[in-house]
Amino acid sequence: MRTETPVAANEWTRLPGAALAALLQPTPTVFVVDDDACLRETVEALIGEAGWRTETFGTARDFLARPPSREPSCLILDIDLPDLDGLELQARVADERPGMPVIFVAGRSEVAQVVRAMKAGAADFLAKPLCEVALLRAVRGAIHRSETTLLDEAQRQRLSDRYASLSPREREVMTLVVAGRLNKQVGGDLGISEITVKAHRGRVMAKMQARSFAELVTMGRRLGLGSADN
Repeated sequence: MRTETPVAANEWTRLPGAALAALLQPTPTVFVVDDDACLRETVEALIGEAGWRTETFGTARDFLARPPSREPSCLILDIDLPDLDGLELQARVADERPGMPVIFVAGRSEVAQVVRAMKAGAADFLAKPLCEVALLRAVRGAIHRSETTLLDEAQRQRLSDRYASLSPREREVMTLVVAGRLNKQVGGDLGISEITVKAHRGRVMAKMQARSFAELVTMGRRLGLGSADN
């Protein structure tokens, strides 16, 4: 059996950025909620062979008792569960675990169920017996979606933290600048000199880590700050 050679501690800095990021990134987890034990075992083996972690549950309540996690993940969910309707669980997941896309599986399903699931944001809807190729394709797409969502959330949090570091006056200046106001206009709105506005603006750029005015505007838009219309 081939064994992997561990990376020595002093070799971490020699790794390319992408390789280091791959090593540090947690392995995605595929959660499976289905009351069919045989299906759970089959899916668990298939997912494990593909290189992902799995956690399986026989009921929705068992799954909900598991604390939410922040690693990339997706949920393979039977739409007909004995304790909680799959569509109800989907709503709970969307509210409590927004970074976890849902892949529905069903032995039989009505068109109305499929429509409701997809409108509610389901990543896919697969019929039983499951096709391995289709399932792995769906999981791969769902995990990519989860990774994108979590990355976006992390970026928004970093922006929020930087914005929180601004003084009240700096926030006022940033809001007006992002809205398209010139330094002279900002000074008139706030009752301060144009030179003072420039000083505040410089500190805003530094604290927000904006490399250009255009980047600062983009940050402001992501934070929901003013628009040129107001």
